[in-house]
Amino acid sequence: MEENTKNQIDAIAKEIEVKFENVASTNKDEFNALTEKFNELNSRIDAQEVATKKFNESREPKSFKNSLTKAISEGALDALKNGNARSAKFDIKAGDMTTANSYTGEVIPADRVAGYKFDPTRSTHVRQLIPTGSTASDVVRFVKESAYDNGAAATAEGTTLTQSDFDFTASDANVQKIGTYFRISEEMLADTPQLTSYLSARAPEKLLEVEDTQILSGTGVAPQLSGIITDSADFAAGGFANAIESANEFDVLTVAMNQLSLANYQANYIMINPTDFHKILLLKDSNNNYLKDQWYQGLEPRINGVPVVLSTAITSDKYLIGNFNVGTQLWIRDNVSVEFFREDGTNVRDGFVTCRVMERVALTNYLPNAFVNGDFSVDKAALETA
Repeated sequence: MEENTKNQIDAIAKEIEVKFENVASTNKDEFNALTEKFNELNSRIDAQEVATKKFNESREPKSFKNSLTKAISEGALDALKNGNARSAKFDIKAGDMTTANSYTGEVIPADRVAGYKFDPTRSTHVRQLIPTGSTASDVVRFVKESAYDNGAAATAEGTTLTQSDFDFTASDANVQKIGTYFRISEEMLADTPQLTSYLSARAPEKLLEVEDTQILSGTGVAPQLSGIITDSADFAAGGFANAIESANEFDVLTVAMNQLSLANYQANYIMINPTDFHKILLLKDSNNNYLKDQWYQGLEPRINGVPVVLSTAITSDKYLIGNFNVGTQLWIRDNVSVEFFREDGTNVRDGFVTCRVMERVALTNYLPNAFVNGDFSVDKAALETA
């Protein structure tokens, strides 16, 4: 359409030129009419060009910087410069608030909170519940009584005493390694001063979570530790088998305590998953009263007077109860350490630093009968009346 209008103007211009040369012999009214038509078409094409330019500009994304520059050039700050106003205001559309290649940085700098945020770590690690010792060897050997034939008896005067026999077994616990590593760019370490402190605090905690699992349920097959649950006594219902109506988790733990008492051990900790503990808290009697009021007192969770350790290190439905002071011990060859190395692999060439977190430990389970482990679902069924 625009090309057609231009052609019309060119034709009219030529016609005017011819008419102008013969103006003396041409009707003056006709000449004026052609001139008006020319001016009208010229105005139309000017208006069309302006509209096209505005349309194209409206489709182009504008940066904040360019929009601000345009507003100032159009006199947005004139009143302020002339002293006629104490402030200046101009509108920039939301669509203009884009980041163009010509703009870097932030319009309003963000406030930065110091440090790194992360979920809480476990409040208690298993190593805090058991004795620990240090070793300079790669093997810890201990002697354990494996059998005792008690021949002691009341004996009449002049009668030969009866003989007792006992057997000992030497057991070995190999030192095993638990560890991991990270690779971090030198730029990241340099540009983030708190990163080193964060890794030094956070990484050992995550390693201790793995240690928890090894101490509790390691299989004993190298390179794993032989865990307490792996070596401890399994739940035995004994005289309570099929004797408890509507058996629940509380009943299971009470019978497990009896099992320990029969072996002459006194439980000092119960370790269960948080989910199972809160199931126990929700137990009710036939009158819909919570049973916890009968045995849960104070702020420290206890069951039958025995402290309860809640930990996600033990899986849901599983429990471990026993004397953690005498039944086992953790031996530390190399305690948890965090070390940084530049000369590792291609670090020097690639500009990286290796962070290694590692420990070497052994676990000696002296007295398996000092612990009882089980599964609530299985053991409730063993107690339930037939």
